[in-house]
Amino acid sequence: MKMPVALLLLLALCNAIKINGEESNEQCDHKLRLDPRPHSVSILEFGAVGDGKTLNTIAFQNAIFYLKSFADKGGAQLYVPPGRWLTGSFNLTSHLTLFLEKGAVILGSQDPSHWDIVEPLPSYGRGIELPGRRYRSLVNGYMLRDVEITGDNGTIDGQGSVWWEWFTSHSLNYSRPHLVEFVSSEYVLVSNITFLNAPAYNIHPVYCSNVHIHNISVHAPSESPHTVGIVPDSSDNVCIEDCNISMGHDAIALKSGWDEYGIAYGRPTANVHIRRAHLQSSSGSSLAFGSEMSGGISDVQVEQVHLYNSFSGIEFRTTRGRGGYIKEIIISDVELLNVNTAFGAIGNYGSHPDDKFDPGALPVLQNITLQNIIGTNITVAGNFTGIQDSPFTSICLSNISLSINAASSTSWICSYVSGFSESVFPEPCPDLEKSNTSSSCFSILKPKGRVAIL
Repeated sequence: MKMPVALLLLLALCNAIKINGEESNEQCDHKLRLDPRPHSVSILEFGAVGDGKTLNTIAFQNAIFYLKSFADKGGAQLYVPPGRWLTGSFNLTSHLTLFLEKGAVILGSQDPSHWDIVEPLPSYGRGIELPGRRYRSLVNGYMLRDVEITGDNGTIDGQGSVWWEWFTSHSLNYSRPHLVEFVSSEYVLVSNITFLNAPAYNIHPVYCSNVHIHNISVHAPSESPHTVGIVPDSSDNVCIEDCNISMGHDAIALKSGWDEYGIAYGRPTANVHIRRAHLQSSSGSSLAFGSEMSGGISDVQVEQVHLYNSFSGIEFRTTRGRGGYIKEIIISDVELLNVNTAFGAIGNYGSHPDDKFDPGALPVLQNITLQNIIGTNITVAGNFTGIQDSPFTSICLSNISLSINAASSTSWICSYVSGFSESVFPEPCPDLEKSNTSSSCFSILKPKGRVAIL
């Protein structure tokens, strides 16, 4: 029996919709699995000593140089056994697995001379904290493919307390290093590791594609200044799932370059999926977008996250001169506990790298959906402070219930913002109650490419 042409066309359309949906921002549904390595060596074979005192930088560098020869033979694994392995900064190579056994701790040296100094990232034009160059991260990857950091819950400890003191006392000549940074790399997997006491960021994939970070724990003390957990930066096809992150500043922060440098570089952060995460931020936000977002941030799906004991829960940050955009963001199934400000969208956040930025480069913030959210012991429900010349639009709030504590003087702060809300308590400001934007809100309630038949 022949199918009618119309039915065949409908089936083809449905299949196309499904494929497009799967290729949109549900990155975590497509697991990144790297092939097992046929070759493995131990760091002990290169003279490393795991006493927490002997500097092992040369041992790591020599081991990885040796393992480069296996790149066309299926790759190789560098095995780090139990012990405390002190090292300065070193580079990884393609087709490599760095495996930390249970009880293995890679320690970052507290001597700044053991950390290389490198040029700033082109999308930033200078170091984040100081003009000029920056310290290289502890573990680095540049233009790599197929690289993995994993283990049986081994640890990378940046011993960042000295860096925090230098930062606070303005004693640094260069911007602080991170624990792990991948630049212009693809097919990167980080899993089953604990990260402690980063000097600044813990994991920084920048200009990367196909990054999967799962089942990691990240911690720095609440007083550690501007420490951040995971920072996807001008990167696409990123999955972050099943992570526990507790930081001094932001837990997860999405970025894409700074002012005129980020605009010129022009690489957005896109197609990011974050789920099943427990996030805590002492002075920043559990989940932050920006403020360096000049290359754009879009197509982000966040679901099933627990945000607790934080200054801010979810925050979108930008300012005049940034340019770029934050759009097509869907955040759902969120639990907030003991959070000062549940939601924020701030149009005057952050500084500029120098005086060469264009004040007429106005950022765009639109099509943001927050839905299915419960909050307990919240002080401020939302602070949406847009930009007069570029208001924030299509801010969509649905099925949100926040328990406001007695310290609250006002539930909502709004200016230069418009949107739509339904089933939201406490009742949002009038700018977010307009019904004429409901169609644009409902159009993004499902991941891009999916069609909901109601």
